[in-house]
Amino acid sequence: MTGRRPARPRPRRAREPATSQALAWVVDACAARKAADGVVLDLRNLSDAADYFVIVSGTSDTHVRAIAEHVLETLAQHAMKAHHIEGLAGGRWVLLDFFDFVVHVFHPSLREFYQLEGLWSDAPRRVISPLGTL
Repeated sequence: MTGRRPARPRPRRAREPATSQALAWVVDACAARKAADGVVLDLRNLSDAADYFVIVSGTSDTHVRAIAEHVLETLAQHAMKAHHIEGLAGGRWVLLDFFDFVVHVFHPSLREFYQLEGLWSDAPRRVISPLGTL
């Protein structure tokens, strides 16, 4: 006998939903708040920063904030919390970082200025339909 006690099973953490399911919730939340020009960029083979970028536009600062807040509320209902949030108070560009994916909600003028889609032009992309499907 070695004197070791039998190993106890480790408590299981609540499983986070698969990224594809979480992205579907984000897309639906954006569509519910009438986000415009939505696109999902697949960065898995291009960057270690995140697997996906979700990029959408609002029509005003208030609209940008409303979209971002609805995404946060929707994912909170599924026990997902953003690890980092930037720009929510200003409403010109809101960044919601969920580690595996990052949601960017832009005012149209800032989206045109920063051109994230151009920066990641080699990333496979899926357009989000106005009905919330990819």
